[in-house]
Amino acid sequence: MKPASHPRKDQAEAGKIRIIGGRWRGTRLPVPGSPGLRPSSDRARETLFNWLMPVLPAARVIDVFAGTGALGLEAVSRGAARAVLVERDPALAQTLRETVARLSAQESVEVVQSDALAWLARQPAGSFDLAFVDPPFSAGLWQATLDVLLPTLAPDAWVYVESPHDQAPALPPQWGLHREGRTREVRFALYRAPDRRGADTLNGNVSVAVPE
Repeated sequence: MKPASHPRKDQAEAGKIRIIGGRWRGTRLPVPGSPGLRPSSDRARETLFNWLMPVLPAARVIDVFAGTGALGLEAVSRGAARAVLVERDPALAQTLRETVARLSAQESVEVVQSDALAWLARQPAGSFDLAFVDPPFSAGLWQATLDVLLPTLAPDAWVYVESPHDQAPALPPQWGLHREGRTREVRFALYRAPDRRGADTLNGNVSVAVPE
């Protein structure tokens, strides 16, 4: 959801990104003219939420580097109970608040304008069931983010990570890689917690290539 090191050929134009499924299906989300803003593609998000369909109902979600809010809002649209969208940039955070108000989603979506690492470090254990981690690619924040994020998650949590297509950020070995996919520039992967209850809810380790 954040700046990449170089522009993407398929980068969304302002106002073109949309919520794909659920109660807000088809809703267009503003894509402000922030340099290098890199929303997850529709195809990658559709693949991800097909993976997550069984675990979204009633989930507590954290979108750590929210940007346009596409991941967190899509999760609530499809049945998650609550999402917290953390965004440091004041203009992006204000746009997120306006979008939440437009959707009348204030009871289920909270926008937090803060440095993500500092905010996560203050959150209690067991706060979230599903986390989206898509930091600025050029900042190298994956390890620092995971270090403060993982203690805030429930025992049966799931973590989604986006990174450059040739990089695979390392989660602790007890976290299992459940699904992964790639586009030309992005690797996206879904991990499951070591103590995840209902282990048969989602099955198998699958790698997919998503056409652009």
